[in-house]
Amino acid sequence: MSFPSFLILYCAGVVTGTLGALLGIGGGLFLVPFLVLAFNLPMHQAIATSIVAVIATSSAGATMNLERRTVNIRLGMVLEIASVIGAIAGGLTASQLSASVLTKLFSVVLLIVAALMIRKLRRQGEQEHIFTDGVLAATFHDEATGATIAYSVRRVPALMAVSFVAGNLSGLLGVGGGFFKVPAMTIFGGVPMKAATATSNFMIGVTAAASAFIYFSHGHLNPFIASIAVLGVLSGSFLGVKLNRRIHSSAIVWIFTAVLVAASIQLYLK
Repeated sequence: MSFPSFLILYCAGVVTGTLGALLGIGGGLFLVPFLVLAFNLPMHQAIATSIVAVIATSSAGATMNLERRTVNIRLGMVLEIASVIGAIAGGLTASQLSASVLTKLFSVVLLIVAALMIRKLRRQGEQEHIFTDGVLAATFHDEATGATIAYSVRRVPALMAVSFVAGNLSGLLGVGGGFFKVPAMTIFGGVPMKAATATSNFMIGVTAAASAFIYFSHGHLNPFIASIAVLGVLSGSFLGVKLNRRIHSSAIVWIFTAVLVAASIQLYLK
């Protein structure tokens, strides 16, 4: 690999790590399309590289979010049980599917999630609805508004079902599953956006690790490309967490939706 290619891949890792940590989705949503479109990497290799990068994003971001106490640890541990089971199933299934099927599936799922997020914003406006009549209550300090937010979680069984699907898609598509978990936590569970992204970032590394060994055993992982991407992702992850502290939740939702639509269109055209 030439030095310009090395630099481009590293910078792409920084960008995907920043957005992944900011939105709680690990960065796989951005790294997989980039590797496929810019480097012509086979889909299965792109997914394997992304899974390793997701683990790095989660490790870096979760540490900072735990210090801020934004992570709902109890909720994360409950949902991760279902996610890991789904991730193992997804990793096994992926080896039986063609790259074109995986690409189309990825594209369709992104559009569905983006539509759900837009619907939520239109229904409740820019102000988040906070619920206190659920379970797994938690609090965190929002540095953007200066307020301490207390909330609880609703519909936990439904969230576990969604987490299983998210874990399955994580194993299939090489993403952290956060692109599904974050909307589910905010739309169905009533979790504030910043708490949802932080909790998702806490979970995605474990989910990705559950399917990583399956891709490795099938020879899909390119260690050289993965190591460069991870270096960039780690750098970007710290920046993403810091940005998450300073911007409003509604802005995070709009950024989340925009990148989903962009990635979906690119992959569909590919």
